[in-house]
Amino acid sequence: DKTVSLRKDLSEMHEWITQAEEEYLERDFEYKTPDELQKAVEELKRAKEEAMQKEVKVKLITDSVNNFIAKAPPAAHEALKKELDVLITSYQRLCSRLNGKCKTLEEVWACWCELLSYLDAENKWLNEIEQKLKATENVQGGAEEISESLDSLERLMRHPEDNRNQIRELAQTLTDGGILDELINEKLEKFNTRWEELQQEAVRRQKSLEQSIQSAQETDKTLRLIQESLAVIDKQLTAYIADRVDAAQVPQEAQ
Repeated sequence: DKTVSLRKDLSEMHEWITQAEEEYLERDFEYKTPDELQKAVEELKRAKEEAMQKEVKVKLITDSVNNFIAKAPPAAHEALKKELDVLITSYQRLCSRLNGKCKTLEEVWACWCELLSYLDAENKWLNEIEQKLKATENVQGGAEEISESLDSLERLMRHPEDNRNQIRELAQTLTDGGILDELINEKLEKFNTRWEELQQEAVRRQKSLEQSIQSAQETDKTLRLIQESLAVIDKQLTAYIADRVDAAQVPQEAQ
């Protein structure tokens, strides 16, 4: 009987839709690791593709039902037509929900990858600060050399806040959705602690270098005054020698 065959096809398709909804849309998902999140994205992509492939099957069932209705007595029309309409509606809703969830998870995965990228960039900058702090730990030389070290440290510290703001916003977006929250909180705590420690150390080093510059400038000034004084004395003594002045005649200079 053709009606029985059509109803069987309709029923099988309904069962597949129900199963797909239960498996991919009705379950509560928890993503605690990047692997779990990535696996969920791949699963939903496959489910979305499988649903799209079922479009051919739905079209065949639709054509078969419509062809049967065109030839069958009116009494058989209503029930089959209603079942077909329910099937088409359910199938379209499933495809729409799968597409929506797949897109959402892909955006979440992209958000996670972007967060890692910003963290990597900021940690590289923190590495540079760490190296610069080590390089300026015991700066040798005069005021000019120390000033150059201070300038290079200050240039490095003039780092825009954009990346850190992005890290904060991306992390908030993910953790608000309960996605990778423990891992993200752990990474952020580690990053923020390191950021604060290096910032504080950099401020201390800047003050230390400024004091060193001041001390070096005072030393340079004192040395310059001594050199100027010695030059005057040297010139005067040289003149005495040229004039054959005896030391006993100028006891103060002799001393």
